[in-house]
Amino acid sequence: MEPNKKKKKKPGKWTKFRHRIVRNVLFFLLVPYIKWKYHVKVERYKAKGKRPYLILMNHQTAFDQFFVGMAFKGPIYYVASEDLFSKGWISSIIRYLVAPIPIKKQTTDVRAIMNCLKVAREGGTIAMAPEGNRTFSGRLEHMNPAVAPLARKLNMPIALFRIEGGYGVQPRWSNVVRKGKMRAYVSRVLEPEEYKNLSDEELFQLIREELNVNEGCVCGEFHHKKLAEYMERLVYVCPKCGLSHFESHLDTVTCQKCGQTVRYLPTKELEGVATAFPFRFMTEWYAYQNDFINQLDTAAYYDTPMYEDTVKFFEVIPYKNKVLLEKSARVLLYGNKIVIIEKEGERTFLFDETSAVTILGRNKINIYFDKRIYQLKGPKPMNGVKYVNIFNRYLNQKRGEENVEFLGL
Repeated sequence: MEPNKKKKKKPGKWTKFRHRIVRNVLFFLLVPYIKWKYHVKVERYKAKGKRPYLILMNHQTAFDQFFVGMAFKGPIYYVASEDLFSKGWISSIIRYLVAPIPIKKQTTDVRAIMNCLKVAREGGTIAMAPEGNRTFSGRLEHMNPAVAPLARKLNMPIALFRIEGGYGVQPRWSNVVRKGKMRAYVSRVLEPEEYKNLSDEELFQLIREELNVNEGCVCGEFHHKKLAEYMERLVYVCPKCGLSHFESHLDTVTCQKCGQTVRYLPTKELEGVATAFPFRFMTEWYAYQNDFINQLDTAAYYDTPMYEDTVKFFEVIPYKNKVLLEKSARVLLYGNKIVIIEKEGERTFLFDETSAVTILGRNKINIYFDKRIYQLKGPKPMNGVKYVNIFNRYLNQKRGEENVEFLGL
């Protein structure tokens, strides 16, 4: 062997014994807290033998992964957004303890697929939310059809895990956990022999139907004094005056253009204050907002900004950390671009040159531009949904696809 040539180090196993120890410790420490905080009834799944599963779940709360962990024995390898892996030393600790599988949102991530195959070959159980996003509205969000061929490649029993009542307990737009009941359980297991003869479309529809939880209904009561706080993170279209912005206070949210005030009730119902309101549940208001944007001509806003916010502006170094570029930058949303105004000048992200705009958590925005990732982190009430919706509406119009319902969420 030549002296300067080094042997290539073989990649180690993804699954490790310490993950089982960590899982058991976390189970012992966190389960009492989770049950107290969420009032969740998690039904333990009685597995047939010691075999791995592909767990597919709908996504309602920030603690969904813990509900899954409470239902199954042994370590679970969760597919998680790359943002989790860009937090410096915190990400290093998470990787060491539980080894989640990173995936880039809104892209076809071949690396994530290969990592899933590796975990499956090593006998590990994998869990993911095919929606890719935690629901904002309370209904099942858009699911990527690629989940069906991926499941087929993995060739594992598919455990379909339903979470019900989570939107009532903790809507994505809210900071508070309400007092109410929720349930988490395996509704069905699809064996490889059962789905091998199904087409990808048939398998996808079967998965979607099983995970289709719609919280636009009265199904218990969920109490807190701040029921509507930060609802403006989701809504930005008023049924009376169109594009607008809202402000919330305790259990009400108010349009700042026309003054329409809406109360959010413990039953998840909406109630007009002083004047009638046309929607009974957030699912209906959200659908109306999407329909409104799907009829919007973004060209009318090429020269005039639709919205302006003040944000912290970062560059994300994937799988490492985030670099703060500007502590207080102005961001302008146009019909065809996002403009960031910094102290040293401005940057323009033309939608034609942007590969994706995504939302993380409650209102962080990722902009994928020129092989780089930039992040906007606004104040608590900032609405990030509008950035994703307008970007996708622009692309749909450009492609001549006027009736595409999908607006990025």
